[in-house]
Amino acid sequence: MKKDNMGKLLGVALVVAIMCTGLFYMLFAMKANSQTGTTMVVAAKVLKAGTVLVPADVKTIPWPVPQLPLGAHRDPKEVIGNTVFDSMAQDEPVLTARLSSAQSGGGAGVPVGLRAVSIHLTDSTGVLALLRSGQKVDVQVVVGRGQKPDDTEVRTALENLTVLSVTPQPEQSSQGHNLPVVTLLAKPSEVDVLAAADSGGRVRLSLRNPLDEATRSRGSLSLGSVIRGGARSEFAENR
Repeated sequence: MKKDNMGKLLGVALVVAIMCTGLFYMLFAMKANSQTGTTMVVAAKVLKAGTVLVPADVKTIPWPVPQLPLGAHRDPKEVIGNTVFDSMAQDEPVLTARLSSAQSGGGAGVPVGLRAVSIHLTDSTGVLALLRSGQKVDVQVVVGRGQKPDDTEVRTALENLTVLSVTPQPEQSSQGHNLPVVTLLAKPSEVDVLAAADSGGRVRLSLRNPLDEATRSRGSLSLGSVIRGGARSEFAENR
């Protein structure tokens, strides 16, 4: 009789131990998830294009891992005040590419007050291999290919422009040449300069150090002046 009671007690103790172990493991897993996860901003309701986001338009949901999907946000403050560029369904992640703000228009990366302009590049293969979005460049324009040195001139037309995108695959320019394309951010007053250079000259890029904000005025330089040594004195005068 005592042996039967002892067996029952051992059985009950084993069941209790298993339940306690399971409960401890569940609490541990929940704590681990809460420590390693994060939150993600989603639409609290259907959002139509043109909606200016207010706090009631968005909410946060738990996200099981620290890394969010590309363009997602953790804090609603990051998106409040932005305009919905493309409609969103309820509970859909609020992504940067679906919003338009003063810094980026609908994911295109064109800030307010600037324009995106594409130009075809010549003689810039080495620089092209180094170009990435966000880097700074100067735009040089080369005109003329005459038999005389003075028939060829080059001028730095614009300085310190930001690269928006790079398309290494050649496409046909207005001059009939297959050339790679780079899209730059430019002020409205600079757009026509780039368009004229792209349609009538050969455009080259020089890559700038991202911390270098200095600009300087400089006239055109002919191949003849380089050969005659006048380029050095002209450079000294413009410094």
